[in-house]
Amino acid sequence: MRSDADPASRRADHPASLRELGELGLIERIRQAVTDSSGAPGVRTGIGDDTAVLGLSPGVALLVTTDLLIEDVHFRRAYASARDIGWKALAVNLSDIAAMGGTPRWALIAIALPAATDVASVDAFVTGLNEAAAPHEVAVIGGDTSTSPHGWMVNVTLIGQHAGTPRLRSMAKAGDAIVVTGTLGRSAAGLALLQAEAGERARTAVPAELGEELIRAHLRPTARVAEGRWLGEQAAVHAMMDCSDGLGTDLGHICRQSRVAGRVVLERVPVAPAAQALGRALDKDPLPWAVAGGEDYELLATCRPEAVDELRAGLLAATGTPLTAIGEITPGAGIRWVDGRGETLEIGAGYEHFSSRR
Repeated sequence: MRSDADPASRRADHPASLRELGELGLIERIRQAVTDSSGAPGVRTGIGDDTAVLGLSPGVALLVTTDLLIEDVHFRRAYASARDIGWKALAVNLSDIAAMGGTPRWALIAIALPAATDVASVDAFVTGLNEAAAPHEVAVIGGDTSTSPHGWMVNVTLIGQHAGTPRLRSMAKAGDAIVVTGTLGRSAAGLALLQAEAGERARTAVPAELGEELIRAHLRPTARVAEGRWLGEQAAVHAMMDCSDGLGTDLGHICRQSRVAGRVVLERVPVAPAAQALGRALDKDPLPWAVAGGEDYELLATCRPEAVDELRAGLLAATGTPLTAIGEITPGAGIRWVDGRGETLEIGAGYEHFSSRR
């Protein structure tokens, strides 16, 4: 298990564990460490009361999302530091707001930790949280703490706003092009690097800088907030969501909620170059990492087909992020995966909770 303990935190005037610090001490420590919410836009009352009090302008819609991260389900302390966990806990929520085309504003953090947890690890968790929040000026306005009998549990609720029309999963139309930002497969490839059974072989099989890129993609994903906001402002963009559970699973959500079908040309799927390099090194096809691996947190959208070139050029100019057309929305139900000749191929599903399918 990794330790985030800082020798400075073990001085006599710093409690070493939560058992010594106590709940009130923990809350005050977090309050002092997170990005100060006092004076943040829209915050009338922040941490310290029964609820936060927020003020919004007329015509602005609230976007509210929450994600639960549980030790040994979503992360392992063997390779994820407390700082990594803090970053990822907020980043996955930022991605949800991005997928609606919104602006993230305020966060509430609930954590349950074993009483023996060292205080330095809590400090590191908050540091990672702040690092993910700072670029988007997200203010932490409250939360909750509890003891955990087994491992870490982290729940973040993020509130954003949208002054226009949020892009919903149910907005896809037959005839739309299917597009995705960035590249896919880095997170799943990074997980393969981290897992004990493949780790040593994999680490020696690719250049160090590629390995670091893949591992960072898994432990500290980047939410496409600017990209989501830009795409959400384009009338040609219809449905949108983030790729958290894998392209296959997430496109399936759009198709079901929009009551349409999808056709994806696998040769067009933008597999990350670093994932391709690891695949070659391990003699492993990287395509399943890109299609079913999940946790890439790229944006998946549908749009008018005649607008693809304009959207691609506009997004690249505005954010530096590429946009790739990988297929189209069709009448019917389900997803059809095809090769370059149009032949149907079988592809595994992405991640699903409460299932043995990974």
